[in-house]
Amino acid sequence: VEYLSVCVCVCVCVSRDSWQRCEAVKLVFAWSLLQVTRPGLSPHLSRLLPPSLLFSDHHRLENCMLGVRCLHHIVLNTPPAELHQFNRAEVLYEALFKHLYRTEAAVIQLVLSCLLDLLVVLEKPPSSSTSSRRKPCRHDDVLRLMLTHMEAENKVVLRRVYAAALPAYIDRVGVAVCRHLWRLERVVLGYLEVRDPPEEANRLRMLEALQKTTRAAWPRMACRVDVLVRCLLRLMVDVSSDSELCDSLRRQLMDESAACLQLLDAASHGHVQVSHLLRDAS
Repeated sequence: VEYLSVCVCVCVCVSRDSWQRCEAVKLVFAWSLLQVTRPGLSPHLSRLLPPSLLFSDHHRLENCMLGVRCLHHIVLNTPPAELHQFNRAEVLYEALFKHLYRTEAAVIQLVLSCLLDLLVVLEKPPSSSTSSRRKPCRHDDVLRLMLTHMEAENKVVLRRVYAAALPAYIDRVGVAVCRHLWRLERVVLGYLEVRDPPEEANRLRMLEALQKTTRAAWPRMACRVDVLVRCLLRLMVDVSSDSELCDSLRRQLMDESAACLQLLDAASHGHVQVSHLLRDAS
């Protein structure tokens, strides 16, 4: 109750023109807001949401990140019905989606995490749809933009952020990932070809993404088997001959690659002949 009272009182000082005169105001507001959880937050949502949106829209990196953290906390601690009221969820989505065009890895990481939770409020996940025809939705918009940026991105830190977020989005869209297979295939191939020392996080996340994609969209994977298998075998050869990799990481990469080959073999009804390929690769 005390934190909420402080937060509501500080809201009076947070306006578009006045909050930058005293940096302490934003810190007090954000810290107090992050201490408030359900059910105390939703009755004051009309006061707490505008300052959070104001911070997230600021050009300075630290203010933007602070605002996105506040928005994510609001999404996690507000009932979906409250967020739908007055079209608040749509406003939040528009405010967050435009940040996907930024180039700061710290912001992108926060925004992708927040959007994943917000999209559940906005619409039913495509993976849970029982309709025979799944219409394109906001999940598709976010995944499409993310894959487009991933394909052209050359900054290591941003590639890691995108790669870490990709498996969760593929899980969320389920079989609807078929709409994005063309872009997704190019991203997976490109990321698997490039080393990411010392932990090879990008390659591990791409192997995870490939496994989830193959499970979700297996009827559409048969025509892509040849290209993917060649890439996986090259990866296994590179990993086996890389002296800089520790044994545990080498084994993890080999195991994940083998799991991908087995899934592709199942999706292509034995076309890959996994046991033969693994024997040749070793």
